[in-house]
Amino acid sequence: MISKWAVRFYQMAELVGSWSKDPSTQVGAVITKGNRIVSVGFNGYPHGISDSADTDDRAMKLLKTLHAEENAILFAKRDLADCEIWVTHFPCPNCAAKIIQTGITQVHCPEQAEDFLSRWGEKIKVSADMFEQAGVKVTWLPLEALKNTTAN
Repeated sequence: MISKWAVRFYQMAELVGSWSKDPSTQVGAVITKGNRIVSVGFNGYPHGISDSADTDDRAMKLLKTLHAEENAILFAKRDLADCEIWVTHFPCPNCAAKIIQTGITQVHCPEQAEDFLSRWGEKIKVSADMFEQAGVKVTWLPLEALKNTTAN
């Protein structure tokens, strides 16, 4: 059984991810301590950088984009030791390194769909190994429970 807080924080990550202007992948992250939200972030370009879909190809977009986890860490402006992060997509190795370095102790992520795993499986393995070595606990949220549960 998934807790109502897990559902709430995951739903918040989905909502925050919907703020991204990226038409193909909208990612959200919520950092919490206890049952309090510390920070949120979504994937997108840095402030002041034009993110017009007309001007950048995929490679340029990838170079300019800050990931949701990075934005949540940057916006927190506080010590994140012993915090947890709730993400809509499993962190890439670069974000995993930042999560580890900040002292976040737990990553909550939904089980990943097969199409996502087929594209990003190798990077997921690297990140998962990094988390294991650093003692960061990964909690996979069951998709069915997230779909069939509403936060009260």
